[in-house]
Amino acid sequence: MANFHRLGLILMTSCAGAALSACDGATSVASPGPGTIVVNPPATPTPTPTPTPTPTPAITVAQFASTSGQSVAATAITAQEQYDIVNGGSNNNLSGTNPLNGVIPQGGATTATAGDPTTLNPSGTSFFVAASFLGAINGSGDTSFQNWTCNSGSANFGGGGANCVAIPNVGTPAAAAGSCPAGTTDDGVVSAVRLCRLPSVISTNLTLPKIAGLVYRFRGQTEVGVDVGTTGAAPGGTAVTLTIEAGVVLAADSSEASNDLILVNRGSKIHAVGSVSSPIVFTAQQNLVANGVSDASQGLWGGIILLGRAPTAVCRSGTGPNDAGGTSTTCENPIEGVTGRFYGGAVQNDSSGEMQYVQIRYTGIAISEGNELQGLTLGGVGNGTTLDHIQSHNSADDGVEVFGGTANFRYMVMTGWDDDGFDIDNGWRGLAQFIIAAQKPGGATADSFSTEIDSNGAEDLLPRTWGRYANFTFIQNSTSTNPPAAIRLRGGADMNFMNGIVKSPAGVACVNFIANEVDAADRTTIRAANSAKQDNGPPVFTSVYFACQGR
Repeated sequence: MANFHRLGLILMTSCAGAALSACDGATSVASPGPGTIVVNPPATPTPTPTPTPTPTPAITVAQFASTSGQSVAATAITAQEQYDIVNGGSNNNLSGTNPLNGVIPQGGATTATAGDPTTLNPSGTSFFVAASFLGAINGSGDTSFQNWTCNSGSANFGGGGANCVAIPNVGTPAAAAGSCPAGTTDDGVVSAVRLCRLPSVISTNLTLPKIAGLVYRFRGQTEVGVDVGTTGAAPGGTAVTLTIEAGVVLAADSSEASNDLILVNRGSKIHAVGSVSSPIVFTAQQNLVANGVSDASQGLWGGIILLGRAPTAVCRSGTGPNDAGGTSTTCENPIEGVTGRFYGGAVQNDSSGEMQYVQIRYTGIAISEGNELQGLTLGGVGNGTTLDHIQSHNSADDGVEVFGGTANFRYMVMTGWDDDGFDIDNGWRGLAQFIIAAQKPGGATADSFSTEIDSNGAEDLLPRTWGRYANFTFIQNSTSTNPPAAIRLRGGADMNFMNGIVKSPAGVACVNFIANEVDAADRTTIRAANSAKQDNGPPVFTSVYFACQGR
């Protein structure tokens, strides 16, 4: 603006001597006569040059890729190899800067060339939809993640969504005595709401309607149905459906010390379908009173577990093994966090029901090292299951962890997680579009990632872990325990990433590829395609904008 101001002064000064020039477009000045005072127009000052901004240096290979976690020196994947794989993709920016305003893309992330996600659809399918932008959100006018989510210090989605610490919309006054639906038990009034207790085993179909002033409470290990086994014919198995209506609030019982969780057994289903304005909320009882939880609260209950009859690559002793087609009818594996509950089978399109417009708040319990409860845990869940518009908030472990199966995901939000945002392993073969993983600012565990993809160290078990991510936003925030990267891809997994934004803080790389085989010539994470081992080759990155190391 300063240069325009100077130009204005020059023009006014030039026009001040009207006898010398009419300043009306005349192109000549009359010669001065005798006695005329000659006034020379002031010289035009030289404009101050605008400094050329110092360009941000290109990221170094060592900053972009981490070699942390390599346990076998002979098969270690170097930072240069990782860099070259990503750089060898199409339209990737490895030296991006400042790509987000909150969760909204900005700057170079909005002008980058996007890929066509529909090209990722496996033959004969149409899961991925066209989206000509990077990240999960198409600018500030995109309301896809508003209202059904809750906002927090990890991510604010705007709109009319409540803060996650706010009491869910239960309604007042407390529902009257006798309001509890059949199949539940009146647990009295606590915090001005009527509590209706779920049975520990739901052995018949049960519907939970939305009733103003009423919350459904569950205590300990609450199970839906009884396991029907890998084929649906296990003796004593019972398949039932738990239906939860839009706007219902369910709360884990804080009055006793057991690990509260909801587990849907193989063959049974959960039908939890909320709406944009009336999401279903699973939370802790502490969240039912003002200031009962904070932005740092987590680990107040166990979470939700869905178990299905789709294939798993990891089979417990005495079952399996499985093959590339996942056809074993004996292969099954125990799920983390509980005892004696199994997942797996040969039903690719198995259905565990529907979960849509759902919030899962303040979960995650570590039973022991490597044996944890997440916000949402899936074991052998099939692609007949509908999973979209789900938020897992403030899990003390993973936001979502997927063990095997063929489930697909849309509009998934993981906020405030402690370990990993979206964790997949054990031969999961699926698709995911519109994903946001926003880590809490501090206090995360060591080896914490926005997404962790692996085979649990079993590099060549079948089916091989295989996935496609499109339109994802990964926000790695914490440096408190120096997590090595935002994306970890570890042996026995094939991945394709398209239209993503990846942001990590200073000291944290963007990618961390690991292979832990003992044969230096056979590094499954990055080796060439090998159909005999169901291996598609190194990971593929298309139109991903990386802003690593706090850039």
